[in-house]
Amino acid sequence: MTVVLVDHGLCNTGSARRALEECGASVSVTDDPSSLSSATHVVLPGVGSFSAGMQQLRTLGWDVALQAAALDGLPILGICLGMQLLADVGFEGGETRGLGLIPGEVVRMMPAEGERLPHVGWNEVTARKPDALFDGIPGGTDFYFVHSFHFAAAAGDDRIATVPYAGGVVAAIRRDRVFGVQFHPEKSAKAGFQLLRNFLSQ
Repeated sequence: MTVVLVDHGLCNTGSARRALEECGASVSVTDDPSSLSSATHVVLPGVGSFSAGMQQLRTLGWDVALQAAALDGLPILGICLGMQLLADVGFEGGETRGLGLIPGEVVRMMPAEGERLPHVGWNEVTARKPDALFDGIPGGTDFYFVHSFHFAAAAGDDRIATVPYAGGVVAAIRRDRVFGVQFHPEKSAKAGFQLLRNFLSQ
């Protein structure tokens, strides 16, 4: 299998590449959307603001390429900011149109008393419904998070897992073969690698 790891300039591709390779994938780290023609899977990582991330994707032509890939049924996994960019619109750095692959909007979290932003560290993820992305991963497993905004999905059926922070927000999302995780599987030890293997089996 060949995984295209999207290098749009606002991401640390090194740890994601190593994790995917350890899971058995051949990984191409590239800023060239034409590389999707030979891909079996796509991973969209990202750190930083929604507005800056979308600007980079549009500048490089990844927005159109990813939208076409989703229509073609190519499995796509967004990680952290990459998951948020799948939304219709985001409000970090100003209102910005997203990829529109999963309906919803990205808004700032409202932390509960005693909580801080950003939400940093290990926290338990609870599945809302069975999904192949979490096969072999016990309920309540901890994953590693770093974020201040969250994906408010428009459709409840798209939300496959939540994390109990800021009143409970989406930790993982899916529509058809488009997946997103707010946490960093590449930094989440054994469970994170299992999730990546599950994605690669799609």
